[in-house]
Amino acid sequence: MIRILIADDQTLIRAGFRALLDAEPDMEVVAECGTGSDAVRLAAREKPDVVLMDIRMPQGNGLEATRLILADPSLPGTRVIILTTFELDEYIAEAVRAGAAGFLVKDTEPEELLRAVRVVHDGDALLSPSVTRRIMAQLAVQSRAAGQPKSLGAVTDREKEVLRLVGEGLNNAEIAGRLFITPLTAKTHVSRIMAKLQVRDRAQLVVLAYESGLVRPGWSS
Repeated sequence: MIRILIADDQTLIRAGFRALLDAEPDMEVVAECGTGSDAVRLAAREKPDVVLMDIRMPQGNGLEATRLILADPSLPGTRVIILTTFELDEYIAEAVRAGAAGFLVKDTEPEELLRAVRVVHDGDALLSPSVTRRIMAQLAVQSRAAGQPKSLGAVTDREKEVLRLVGEGLNNAEIAGRLFITPLTAKTHVSRIMAKLQVRDRAQLVVLAYESGLVRPGWSS
């Protein structure tokens, strides 16, 4: 059972999400709230698997609530999907920097929302190609402004190949096909890279692929 917390300041949106999610046999909404501070409090109490988080809320916005939830050592398995009506680059990039595993606009089709919850719960990142391109264009600009690219430390050359493909938005099966390895081997490489770079999910790997200079906006191999 996937335990879900809904944080949105619009009552009707929360009700619609709850009805949709609770109707699924593998999902359960354990709590809902309308403020960022309540999202942090309820997450600590209920320990949900997935949080659907609105960006713009009173008493602590969704980005700050996301940072606090994902920094809580008692919530190592909690994943956050940002939900918003705003497709603004700075919000998308900041959501990923805050640790969000996914980003969806509120007019997403019901089937896509359900898929998103399952994908993120399984430990993958949910970043559509169009959103990924905008995020990375923004992060590339920020990284150039910051100067020195981020170091990849002990990551091997083979792992850098895998990381570059993660940065391009490929999943494990696609990486396996590109590098002529098995999907399990690709998954193992990704897990080792995450451990070496001390990141919690694939979305953060995408950020690091761009911030380290392994991938640039517009690159494709």
